[in-house]
Amino acid sequence: MFETAIFYAFAAVLLGSGLVVITARNPVHGALALVLAFFTASAIWLLLRAEFLAIALVVVYVGAVMVLFLFVVMMLDINLEKVREGFWRNLPLALVVGGIMMLEMVAVLTRNTWGQSPKQIPHGYSNTKELGRVLYTQYAFAFEVAAVILLVAIIAAIALTLRQRKDSRHQDPSEQVKARREDRVRLVSMPSEKE
Repeated sequence: MFETAIFYAFAAVLLGSGLVVITARNPVHGALALVLAFFTASAIWLLLRAEFLAIALVVVYVGAVMVLFLFVVMMLDINLEKVREGFWRNLPLALVVGGIMMLEMVAVLTRNTWGQSPKQIPHGYSNTKELGRVLYTQYAFAFEVAAVILLVAIIAAIALTLRQRKDSRHQDPSEQVKARREDRVRLVSMPSEKE
């Protein structure tokens, strides 16, 4: 009973933060609400005994993706009016997709009513161990292909953004070694002033 109450408390926080994400006028506030949504989703996964997914969500999304997103949002000057102008045009499609997702969630939450019961977890079951076993045996090829695609994407992003700026100043060590004292310093002999 206590676990169920905690689940519904985290679910309420998750729904509230998700609502703030899509209704916030400031993108930074929306991103911070999304961080809260990720943390509460991670807590729900911990309650469902999916420890690896909970930790991966915190490390990958909160620790890397959202920090990068916040950095980009805070560094760029985003025109909020231009972002908001397509809201009403896309609202009907968003409502249809949201309705389908709501029906799927209702179907998942009411599966006990329709006679389907969840599988019982055997004693000593490790979610992380089972995930690793399936990932590195049955889906090993797909895992390697995904890794190669991510590596290519990283290299492409670096190659596209790496460029020499014309206005930047840099040092050339070979030119510095060739420098002579006569070219840099000029000694001027001046008579001392007398009162």
